[in-house]
Amino acid sequence: MSDNKIVKAIKEKSKDLEVEMSFFDHIEVLRWHLIRSCIAILVFTILAFVYYDFVFDQIIMGPMKPDFWTYRMLCKLGDALHRPGFCITSIPGKIINTEMAGQFTLEINSALIIGITLGFPYLLWEVWRFIKPALHENERKAASGFVFYASFLFILGILFGYFVIAPESISFLAGYKVSDIIENTFTVDSYLSSVATLTLATGVVFQLPILVYILSNIGILTPKVMRSGRRYAVVAILVISAVITPTPDMMTMMIVSLPLFILYEVGIKVAAVVEKRKLKKHNELMTTSNK
Repeated sequence: MSDNKIVKAIKEKSKDLEVEMSFFDHIEVLRWHLIRSCIAILVFTILAFVYYDFVFDQIIMGPMKPDFWTYRMLCKLGDALHRPGFCITSIPGKIINTEMAGQFTLEINSALIIGITLGFPYLLWEVWRFIKPALHENERKAASGFVFYASFLFILGILFGYFVIAPESISFLAGYKVSDIIENTFTVDSYLSSVATLTLATGVVFQLPILVYILSNIGILTPKVMRSGRRYAVVAILVISAVITPTPDMMTMMIVSLPLFILYEVGIKVAAVVEKRKLKKHNELMTTSNK
């Protein structure tokens, strides 16, 4: 009897060891996925560091220049609508450095931000490679375009944030004064933080359809819920647009809110596709069970 207990205990211990080894094997696999992602980000960071003159003059400082693409387009739009107020010919304010290592830190931080932004699609691909083996065949097919769509939406959001939200916000804030006594001078850290936050935050916000897809598959969101909550979504989007763009004019807020409205409608379509797929699968299962 005692021998049986010993054998049983050994078997249970071996099962625990197998589970433990499996867990640590997964941790090891995840570690290498993260290491490769970090290497990719490091490579892009080094490239940004090597070509930093172009990165700083043309990308980081772009929204501070009157000949920036967005300002030129606004001038053309103002001419077409006979609204000269749209045209921005100068960006007031002065950017200064107040720390001994401020400019060196600026170069490191901005190169790292560029590296993370460019390396984000590869990071998504490594995440997909990690979770793919744990999915069933039908789940793999359903999520096969995850990396492409998430990367596309992120890049689209980055471009929208950089070419629309960032310049509109900078041109407004740089020229905003409560009194002529106060001169607008900004630290270089404050400027970089503003541009990076507005740009990256928009890239994240544009992931809304991906979030809707995940929540729909879990069963938390349905197209019916999203359609019935459309009026609340409109209010929320307008509030978010007002917070993101501190400019007081209605036109700028509508330009910012329009893509968010489109993303919400795309989210409804995505939820409807997921629900239709679930219903089809359920019907096939019921048909098979009846046979």
